Amino acid sequence: MEVHRTNNEREIRTALKTRHLRHHRGRDDVLMIDELGLAHARSRIDLAVFNGHLHGYEIKSAADTLGRLPRQLATYMGALQKLTLVVATRHLEAAAAIAPEWCGMTEIVEGPRGGITFTSHRRARVNPGLDPFMLAHLLWHPEAQNLLRARGASNADVNAPRVRLYRVLADEVPVRELAPAIKAAMASRTRWRDHPQPL
Repeated sequence: MEVHRTNNEREIRTALKTRHLRHHRGRDDVLMIDELGLAHARSRIDLAVFNGHLHGYEIKSAADTLGRLPRQLATYMGALQKLTLVVATRHLEAAAAIAPEWCGMTEIVEGPRGGITFTSHRRARVNPGLDPFMLAHLLWHPEAQNLLRARGASNADVNAPRVRLYRVLADEVPVRELAPAIKAAMASRTRWRDHPQPL
């Protein structure tokens, strides 16, 4: 039985990091995170790359269907600054029809010797509908408190329930400041499931 590597999500993700995104290798200002939970694990993005923006890459292999994609997109469109769908050839047309225009589209291509390569059909642009409240959910409770404390928030705000902290951050901290603060908090974590991968 012939086995196609484009059916294997793990191999696709490895190839995506080591080949398609190889320009990020060796850069200590870039975080690359496998299966990052968004909106408190309402959904996970297969690969998140935190450089100047939080850029999510969602993989749909040849073995996948697109049945979950609309629900996933609802979360991604609120929580990610950029998004690229990385899809097998058979999904390309349907995925492009579902995805918003600012979403990037990259095709997974299996070479004649079985190697995985990628063809970019549309570059990702900045998400115009980002919800800062959903973005703030990437912070752990103590991290959100520390960020508010550093900005001189009142004790009442700092000690508020987590959801209230996220709302205050979303309302008072511009995304251009909030996103780097989230990236710095993630980089300083020493124990968590979504641990940044070494480049």
